Amino acid sequence: MGVLKRILDFYIQSSIHVALAVFAFIRVTEFLFYLLPNPYTAGFGFFGTIVGYNFVKYDALARSGRPKMSTRLKLFIAVSFVAFWGAAYCFFHLKPLTQIVSGLCLLVTAFYTLPFFPNKRNARSWSGLKIYIVSLCWVGVTVALPVLDAGIDWTTDFLLVSAKRFILVVVLLFIFEIIDLAWDDPHLKTVPQQIGVKNTKKLGVFLLVIFLLLELFQLTESIPRFVGNIVVIFTTSGFLYFAHEKRSRYYSTFWAESIPIVMWLVGLVFQRIF
Repeated sequence: MGVLKRILDFYIQSSIHVALAVFAFIRVTEFLFYLLPNPYTAGFGFFGTIVGYNFVKYDALARSGRPKMSTRLKLFIAVSFVAFWGAAYCFFHLKPLTQIVSGLCLLVTAFYTLPFFPNKRNARSWSGLKIYIVSLCWVGVTVALPVLDAGIDWTTDFLLVSAKRFILVVVLLFIFEIIDLAWDDPHLKTVPQQIGVKNTKKLGVFLLVIFLLLELFQLTESIPRFVGNIVVIFTTSGFLYFAHEKRSRYYSTFWAESIPIVMWLVGLVFQRIF
């Protein structure tokens, strides 16, 4: 059991699980816009997420002087190194406009992580900003990239899907912020820190209702998609309702982060049935 736990911890901490969630969201976008699967946008999203998330998580450690290079840290660096070359390979197979958008997402990640200002504070330390930066990056990578690379115009459908994806990621981040309440710096001013856990859950449910209303605007010839989104809304609501600061971090970092993968699997099932 100890070996399985170590493998699971490495899988989560090396950002492979969150990268799979991004990959799944890209596949969901392809379902929504009836796109052929594109291995390069999906691959760039997967590998780029590993690089980006590991950069955010371990950059401060690397710049702290001479960090102790444990075996686990060396493995994280190895995974990130392989992912970097995977992301680079996929990047050069993207269309020029898609490359520009992906470059902007990279720039936002760097801005979020590195201290560009004299006080050496990065955007990550700005009160209340983290959740919106992360959500925008997810929308950029999982919606804008596959749509742009397919040569599809940014129509009303694109805006609605982007808005729904932003809402869903924000609500998922609410779950993370509730679980991390005991560890987060009070100066971060996360949503639960500012309005409390109970009100955060109410706000999350309200946002999911908006998600559902936006879905109604896209119901034309897509009842299966609507049913799939109902499943996702109830699943997300359940995770949000039962979240509290004494929960294990696996609750958010593994289970809640699996919701995009559930969306993808539901999409695959409906694709086969209909």
